[in-house]
This record gives sequence, C-alpha cells and structure tokens, in this order.
Amino acid sequence: MNEIPFPKKVRIHAVWLSDIHLGYKDCKADYLLNFLDTIDTEYLYLVGDIIDIWSMKQNFHWPPSHNQVVRKLIKMARNGVKMVYIPGNHDRVFRDYCNEAFGAIEIREQAVHTTQLGKRILMIHGDEFDDVIRFSGFIKFIGDIAYDLLLFINRWNNRLRNQFGYSYWSLAAYLKERVSKAAQAIHIFEQAALNKAKTEGYDGIVCGHIHHPNFIEKDGIVYCNDGDWIESCTALVEKNDGVLEIWHWSDRSHCMKRLNGEIVEHAVEQLDWLDTA
Repeated sequence: MNEIPFPKKVRIHAVWLSDIHLGYKDCKADYLLNFLDTIDTEYLYLVGDIIDIWSMKQNFHWPPSHNQVVRKLIKMARNGVKMVYIPGNHDRVFRDYCNEAFGAIEIREQAVHTTQLGKRILMIHGDEFDDVIRFSGFIKFIGDIAYDLLLFINRWNNRLRNQFGYSYWSLAAYLKERVSKAAQAIHIFEQAALNKAKTEGYDGIVCGHIHHPNFIEKDGIVYCNDGDWIESCTALVEKNDGVLEIWHWSDRSHCMKRLNGEIVEHAVEQLDWLDTA
C-alpha cells in the first residue's frame, strides 16, 4: 500500500489513549504527536501508563518529544478538551491523587463515558485483572529482559524497513498473537473485562494494559482495548455518530472497525466519513 497523507484535521467525539509509556526508550512519541495534531475532539481519556515512572526509576529517558506530548495534552485540556486521566500500574503514583485535578485534567481511578448512541462505557486501565491471568501481561510472561530484547529487535527492524521504503510493523504484536500462552492470557484478560462490565451493568468496557488493541462483542457487551504506543501505535475513537473504531497510527495509517460482525481494516483514503477542516 502506498503512503497515504491523512487530512490536516479530523473531528471526532471522543478518543482513548493508553500505554504511551513516556520516559521509556521505545515510546513512539513522534507518531503520537502527529496523531494529536490531527484530531479535534471533545473528550480525551488517558487510560493508564501514560508516564512510565517504573521504567524511569531504572533508566531515566526523557527526550524532547516526550516533553512535547505532555505540553500538547495540557494545551488541549486548557483549550476545552474534556480530559480524564486514569493511572495505570506504571504510573500508579498518580492514584494517590484520584478525584482531584491537575489543572484542567481530572484524575480518576475509573470513569464512565456515554457514547452518542447512549451506551455507557466503563473505563479502567486493566491491571485489576492481573490476579486473574496470574501475571502482569506479556511482559511478565517472557520476562523483562526478553521483552526489552524483543523491542530492541523491533526498533532496528523498523529502521531497516524505513530505509527500504516499507511501513512500520510490530514484531512484538505479531509474536503475541502466535505464542499460545500469550494468546491464552490475552483471552482470559478480555473475558474478565467483559464479565466485569456485564456484572456492573455497563454496555461496554475500555481497557489498556496488555498492549493488544481489539474489539469483542459478547451478549450485547462490548470490550475495546485501545492498544499502546510502544508496539501498536493505536487509539480508540468514537466518531460523531457514536461508532467506535481503532485507529492504527504510524507512517501509513489505517483504522480497524466492525462490519457485519467481522473486524475489517481500511486505508485512510477509503474513509469517506471523515469530517475534515
């Protein structure tokens, strides 16, 4: 697929971002800045692991692009975007400030969003389900050192791909879908999230944490994982008509949506619903 320029500005109702991991060397801050510069939204939900304090305690890393992301988010909130920050396990220190505000950004342990179609969506980071899957996502499964090595290979693989004119591709995401124990852990996590939404009377749930963007609908309950900005470069968005989609945002962006019960992907040039400025 040829590289496709995205419109300068896209109006959408709500956006969910998680697992940005600012302060970690494999954070794709440049892609995220491009995404934030492209959207015009009313709501923006930060669903945990935005700043990787856990990683920075071991190896401090804070390039200018990470600072630019923080400044951009603060500016959006000051300019009227309704922003809620739900801390995750890598930035759990901010959980001490739940039900308070950092400027125009509200900090909550969990939150509820009502879509344009009237659906009530629960939002949590997802580390609440670690006891169910018995380890903290894919990182604990293969070990911190192995995960760092995988991301190192992923980083250099994409540098080579870029030199030869190929688009961004996540080796880590590819392996997670093909390693049986990792796939099993993801499935258990998704079912636990669906059960929580159903038990508590919500129409759906949005999580992050496991770095695996996905849609699932079961018994009328929708599970959405907005992915991450280390491996997948994805965001969950609600269009102005209330439809939810996952956007993959790299050098060649596309979106993932449900159509007749199946998940399909579209190149940007095929998205005729875009309301551009």
